[in-house]
Amino acid sequence: MTHYTTLSLAVAAALVLNFQTHAQQITEQNSTTETEPERIAVTGSRIKGVDLEGAQPLVVLSAEDIKNSGASSLYELLKDLGQLRGGSGTFSTSESGATSTATPAGQSAASLRGLGPASTLTLINGRRVAASSFAAGTQNFVDINSIPLAAIERVEILATGASAIYGADAVAGVINYILKKDYEKAEVNLSYGNSTASSDEGTTNLNLIWGQQLAGGNLTLFADFYDRNTFRATDRSFSRDPLLKSNYSYLPKGTPNIYYFSTVSGNEIATPDCATPLVTTEFGEQICSYYPNEDDVLRSPIESAAAGLMFNKALSQNLNWQTDLFYTRTKSSAVSSPAPINQLNDAEGAWVPENALDIFPGTTRDNNFIYFGDDEIYLDPFFSPTGRRLFGFQFDARFNTPRTVENTTEALRLVSGLSGTYRDWDWESAILLSRSKSTQEALAGIYNRYKYHAAIAGELCSDGSIASRDGNSLSCNSGANLAGSYNPFLQNDAANEARLALAQEVPTRDGLSTLYGWDARVSGDLFEFNDQLVRAAFGAELRREKITDEPSLNAQARFENDYLVDVFGFGSSLSTASRNQAAIFGEIYLPLNEQVEMLAAGRYDHYNDFGGTFNPKIGFTYRPTDELVMRASWASSFRAPSLTQAGVKLRTTTARYDCSANELVNQFYCGGLGGTGTVNVLELGNPDLEAETSESLSLGFGYSPTRNTTLTVDYWQFDHKKLVDTDLTAAMSRSINDVTQRHCGLVPDGQTGISLNPNLAVGRDRFNICQVLDGQGRNLTNANANMQEILSNWVNSTPARVTSLPLQRDHVILLDNVGRQQVKGIDTRLSHTFEFNTGKLGLDLDWTHYLSFERNKAGSDEIESLVGTYRYPRNIANFRVSWRADNFSSGLSANYTASYADDISRLRLRNLDEMAELGALDENGERDVSSWTTLRGYLGYDFENATVTFSVDNLLDRDPPKVYGASRGVDTINHNALGRNYRLSFSYFF
Repeated sequence: MTHYTTLSLAVAAALVLNFQTHAQQITEQNSTTETEPERIAVTGSRIKGVDLEGAQPLVVLSAEDIKNSGASSLYELLKDLGQLRGGSGTFSTSESGATSTATPAGQSAASLRGLGPASTLTLINGRRVAASSFAAGTQNFVDINSIPLAAIERVEILATGASAIYGADAVAGVINYILKKDYEKAEVNLSYGNSTASSDEGTTNLNLIWGQQLAGGNLTLFADFYDRNTFRATDRSFSRDPLLKSNYSYLPKGTPNIYYFSTVSGNEIATPDCATPLVTTEFGEQICSYYPNEDDVLRSPIESAAAGLMFNKALSQNLNWQTDLFYTRTKSSAVSSPAPINQLNDAEGAWVPENALDIFPGTTRDNNFIYFGDDEIYLDPFFSPTGRRLFGFQFDARFNTPRTVENTTEALRLVSGLSGTYRDWDWESAILLSRSKSTQEALAGIYNRYKYHAAIAGELCSDGSIASRDGNSLSCNSGANLAGSYNPFLQNDAANEARLALAQEVPTRDGLSTLYGWDARVSGDLFEFNDQLVRAAFGAELRREKITDEPSLNAQARFENDYLVDVFGFGSSLSTASRNQAAIFGEIYLPLNEQVEMLAAGRYDHYNDFGGTFNPKIGFTYRPTDELVMRASWASSFRAPSLTQAGVKLRTTTARYDCSANELVNQFYCGGLGGTGTVNVLELGNPDLEAETSESLSLGFGYSPTRNTTLTVDYWQFDHKKLVDTDLTAAMSRSINDVTQRHCGLVPDGQTGISLNPNLAVGRDRFNICQVLDGQGRNLTNANANMQEILSNWVNSTPARVTSLPLQRDHVILLDNVGRQQVKGIDTRLSHTFEFNTGKLGLDLDWTHYLSFERNKAGSDEIESLVGTYRYPRNIANFRVSWRADNFSSGLSANYTASYADDISRLRLRNLDEMAELGALDENGERDVSSWTTLRGYLGYDFENATVTFSVDNLLDRDPPKVYGASRGVDTINHNALGRNYRLSFSYFF
């Protein structure tokens, strides 16, 4: 029988880096019989029955931790762990939206060490879960909102490379959710939470769990119901209004502005009935403006229901059967700001017929101008959707209704397996079926661009179809009539709004992710070495994965439609891919002597679409005294390109380029001024993608001078290479020297590259870059063209403000292995318990310190340091005081997030000028987001058959720090805008 030392128990407690009181300690009970205790494997190893506590930096959240956390979801349970902070990898529904650049509605993901959710492997009872069919960008992830918290007994987190044990995706480590089993009672839990503000962000949670010996085994059933209300930016004073009045948009809701190209003065002009006070721009214009705060949702509503079972049965003395099954259904909506109204070809400044302003008294016009107050507006020709040549002017506006989608996700997971023993070896084998199905439907704010412009031109029929034209005659389908002309300047008119409603669309999106698997494992004793047992584990695994993500045709960009999505401001991904994988793995535990142990592992994975890879791991544990344990490990890891990355056919999104990172890009596309830009792009999958690779190193120790005091310190680092992403900066750089990567107008079907605008509008003039020649008479489509001469001639032939090549839209770029990142840090924990006759007082400190987080800039070999920049705090800490006495428990904790730089590099000059006036910039013209500390407290009492827990987060109701570089004014990744909020939980056992 194995005996645990005081040190091993203390180190186990020290390894729990969370805001709760104590770690899960796995102990063995003395027995008067000769029955062998159950041999278990902990996360990070497949070998059973070996005391690995202290051998690796394993974080464990116990059932007691979960109860005291007050969390109603896995995201709430994990969000404050230092291991899951850094960057925006760990996300919640606060990042959800209706567009393709937002995360999927109602879904959340966990990311270790800031390396991204695709680099964190999610397991349930040591086996995989199907990824969400809707990706976050091109990163597949497991939606942790689909895992019911009610079924979780504990959570084990290993934040170091683990591909040698578990295979792909474990680059940053593993989060293993352990289900309850052998439950022999019934429990009903009801909890309610809300903020103390006057708004209602209430959360209600009901879960039931029942277990009993049945049919010679144990059956555990559970059900979980969860409902959470919307939390809007307008619900808080600090996010209701913009921090910067200059952070306005020229595209208002309601009454449009008249586009500056159409005015004789060259200024944007506001029209009457603006719902908000006019704003004076940096050009002295008076415009009707828009701020996104009024429509922003900081936390989406969500409803979920889950049910499942766990069944364990001993078929014989050495044969057991286990089956886990659960089903979850979540429903949520997400909102993005109202879509801008553009021209048919997606250019700025939509057209409207000349009579649109006649509704305003005093407006007159002749054949050339509209006389609107003191302003004159040009009348110019434009073409309607049916091809009619009309006269009118351009306007700036967005729709009144925010883009809103509803997403329903159904997750199903079944694992059934056999396990047993043969001589000194444990074996197990199981089959796995996991599925995630999502459907998305637009609820509001999505309009068809062709129908909208047809409505403006009076060419839309009452059945929602566009009229047919014969000469100047328009006709509709049988039974339909022309609906009349829609006037965007006419507000609060029922008939006018009914015409607009005919242009509304309901794009849909259907996704399905499936995972089928089989594995077999054995674990046991190999031989004796130095009078100690050498143990090992071996196994094999087969897996098939498939993902499809298909939006409706009206949400797809297609070459035959000039890459224009049928609807305004709305696009999505089209992807489909499948993959077969086979793996063999082995692991050995070798006690070199009484003080030194070695744990080595290796795994070979083969993929049918890009080949095979072998990944080793080796670790050592040194115990010089009973009070001290020292540990070290090294591992190589890999991440196969996700199915979305391998199978994306066309994704409509935006991409950012960095002129300061590449001199060619700066010279040709930024006029030598540096800075950054964002443009519309189309992303394509790349069949030649290589797997991402990583090497991780972990060094640490645990010191326990007494059984009540423990200090653990762990240094960790990751060197992550061949990152899969798009690199617009590099693509723009290639376009200067590679004629196949630069195009006049749209990028041809089946090709990639940068699209240059052959019809650049500057005021009322048009300029064609494709007609500009070098000294030898060659234009930019010639492979031998002198691009330096073309740029110089272009700048000299256009107005002074045009200093770079004119970009058009929909640049087509491939996903590629674009770079590397390296992250280093230290985790520290100090824990001490005071024992009194009346109870125990616990003091705990957890601290994650990022030493560095370096990543190469897009399109450049230049390395940028991210620690201390926006969303990358250097220090994250938590200090806790807890008291446990008989049936009573309580605790108070302080959560600390260090300051970091505000994201002001993307702000306009007018924004920086306003910040300077407000005194928000330091002497170097920079600004830091303030550090933030919040307090959390809880009280709990255990009755004979019931438990009551009351917790309060953000006890002092502190507002989150101001972030001028975010449109919300708040960083919702590192800070919580909810304010003081509470949760009351009641459990009854019977």
